Formats: sequence, C-alpha cells, structure tokens
Amino acid sequence: MTIEIWSDIMCPFCYIGKRKLEAALEQFEGKNEVEIVWRSFQLDPDMENRPHQDLFDYLAERKGQTRAWSIQAHEQVSQAARAVGLEYNFDKAVPANSFDAHQLIQLAKRSGRGDAAEERLFRAYFTEGKNVSDPVVLAALGADIGLEGEEVLEVLRSGAMADAVRKDMDEARRLELRGVPFFVFNRAYAVSGAQPVEVFLQALHRAL
Repeated sequence: MTIEIWSDIMCPFCYIGKRKLEAALEQFEGKNEVEIVWRSFQLDPDMENRPHQDLFDYLAERKGQTRAWSIQAHEQVSQAARAVGLEYNFDKAVPANSFDAHQLIQLAKRSGRGDAAEERLFRAYFTEGKNVSDPVVLAALGADIGLEGEEVLEVLRSGAMADAVRKDMDEARRLELRGVPFFVFNRAYAVSGAQPVEVFLQALHRAL
C-alpha cells in the first residue's frame, strides 16, 4: 500500500497529522507493507525569509491582527500538538520560505530518507527554532539523517531538486488541493487534515 502525503514542513497540523497517522499504523496489521511517499506543498509560496522577526508578529502582520491575537492563536495550536506528544516553541520559530527545505526532502527521498527528512525538519522548525531557509542549517539537518552536507549545499546552490518540488505542487493543483496535510491511500481514498486516529485507521482498512 502506498500513502502519499502532501505537506509543508511549516504547517503545524502536518506534523500533528503525521503523528496521528503513525498511531494508526501501529494498530494496523499491514503496517509493514505500507510505503509512505512525501509530496511537497507550500502553504505560502511567497513567504519572505525574516530571521529577525518572530512568528507572532509575522502572523499578526499578515492577518491584520494584534500580537496578542497571534500569541493566543499559536497557543491553541500548541495545545493540539501537546495532545499527540509534540512540543511546539512558537516563540523561537523563524519565519522562512520552505522551498529549499522541500528540495532537501526531495533529495532525501532518493535514498529512502524522505520520512526522516520530514521528521527532522518539523522538529527543527517547530521545536528547535532553526531557520529552515538557511543553506548551512539545511546541510546540517541533512547530515543528521545521513546525507552528505556538501551534497545538500550543492543541490541548494544549483536548484537540482526544484523541478521535483514544483512537480509535486503542480500535481496538488491538479488534484485541487486547498490545504495540507492531505493523505492519499493507493490513489483511491483520501483524508484531508489532521483527523482523529480512528479516521486514518478506517482509511487504511478501506485501502487494504
């Protein structure tokens, strides 16, 4: 069984959805026969890199809201993350465009490390407050999952994985995806959003 997941590593519900799918797979008798394929998606392709601005101010500015509103909105998301065992530190998060992070994921997929790349990037952004648009940071994160740092830097310099990222995003448009996470089971069934574990388990059994 193949599960394709359209996701953005800066999407808080994508990380939550990953944990819920993993919990469902732990209860699924065919889990060892499941292949997960991560697909690139950008919630905000035009997002600017703003390493000196915190995420609270960035979202408030984008939404025309107050900083207090932004802090409260992020706290609600943090509570949802804690419910599945994740730690979100939005006070440390760095506003950044995720395109190069997606290039790293595409590179990692070539050696079967796509899931490891997603997990490492999610943790780097949401928990550790790393700048996931910085090539040096991305090279170090790639090295953490067994990639060669110099290869990562060369990919980012050349844009070697850019077409693969755009191909995934083009396919998302053809599928009329409006948001992520979006999970497709054997190109037959789909689950949109970070749904309860039971919903993922039902989708797994239907696809089987």
